[in-house]
Amino acid sequence: MYLNGSFVTAKEEPRDFDVCWEAKGVDPSLLDPVFFDFSANRKGQKMRFGGELFPAEATADLAGTGFLEYQRDRRTGRPKGILELDLEELP
Repeated sequence: MYLNGSFVTAKEEPRDFDVCWEAKGVDPSLLDPVFFDFSANRKGQKMRFGGELFPAEATADLAGTGFLEYQRDRRTGRPKGILELDLEELP
């Protein structure tokens, strides 16, 4: 899982987070269906979890960029620093 958004910045009061998650080895039938609901600007995800969740391998734009590679600073266009969490390593 890769985490970014204002949640991982120096902001005193972060508003949201963005997550890219790797689908390899994940049984989609065990996930909340909202993980795959991108309608209404991902409103369901934001209401349920307070942020947005994207399959890392899914296409983010018309150029075919994956969501993980799509994570860029809006001002500079440079790749963002993001946190990588290995959920298998967590207790």
